Amino acid sequence: MIRLLSVGKFKADWWKRAAEDYGSRIARFAPFEEKLAPDGAAALPPEKRMQVEGERLLALLEPRDWVIVLDERGRSYASEAFARHLARLLDDPGGRPCFVVGGAWGLSPAVKAIARETMSLGPMTLPHELARVVLLEQLYRAMTILRGMPYHHE
Repeated sequence: MIRLLSVGKFKADWWKRAAEDYGSRIARFAPFEEKLAPDGAAALPPEKRMQVEGERLLALLEPRDWVIVLDERGRSYASEAFARHLARLLDDPGGRPCFVVGGAWGLSPAVKAIARETMSLGPMTLPHELARVVLLEQLYRAMTILRGMPYHHE
């Protein structure tokens, strides 16, 4: 199983449609689950908002989750290397990959502290909604690479 935990609902319908499309594609290859933690109140200062959202994300975690947080300072992968890494995680009977995407202000230190890995989609800062969609596309791409399907081109 692949899990994705993220903060907040999509504000634009097209983000939601893209995420649903990639989520259903991923589910053809492996069980897939996405859980959303509600946004912190917009009136809160950024540090408090991150803390509240972090507590909500932590409450969604399960004991078998191999937590991989997304952060621009994390490790980046080429698509083929990411596919191989994902395959290793999926083959581990004791855990399951659980990707965590923060909200507009990022992830709280508490969430980062429990991560087994920190992964980057690149050095640029992305809006959290875009990061979710890009991650989902890369998960789908990884699954097609692992199965030798023609979706990925070099």
